[in-house]
Amino acid sequence: MSKHVSETPATQWLKRQQVVFGEHPYDYVEHGGTAESARQLGVDEHAIVKTLVMQDEAARPLVVLMHGDRKVSTKNLARQAGRKSIAPCAPEVAQRHSGYLVGGTSPFATRKPMPVFVEASILALPTIWINGGRRGFLVSIEPRVLVDLLRAQPVNCALVD
Repeated sequence: MSKHVSETPATQWLKRQQVVFGEHPYDYVEHGGTAESARQLGVDEHAIVKTLVMQDEAARPLVVLMHGDRKVSTKNLARQAGRKSIAPCAPEVAQRHSGYLVGGTSPFATRKPMPVFVEASILALPTIWINGGRRGFLVSIEPRVLVDLLRAQPVNCALVD
């Protein structure tokens, strides 16, 4: 018996684009992050993709898609994105740009169109799990959707702990 998930702007957008996706609700845990969703869904955390809203030196927002088990090198990202510097947005700023609550940020159907950067190795995975537009809800899709529909630019900015 799976929980029914009502539509989100992200799932509506995916349907309009005719993207095939799986719906994966789980019990959201504050600060549980991708380790928690991976544990509950029985998925490798490396295949879960975090949607991070960051900003450059001019406070222009951008989205970074990163493996759940990796951190972003903002220095490497800035260099590859042709920016002086990049830093994470404050949660309320990220929410204003994306239209989603932090912890439920999806790269699909964001309030503001933002450039999207994706860690290149994500594109090599057969399937990824990415936020579906609310806390406790991931969608599984083919990673090429990120490039085909979001025009995500591949970068190499993962920090390996």
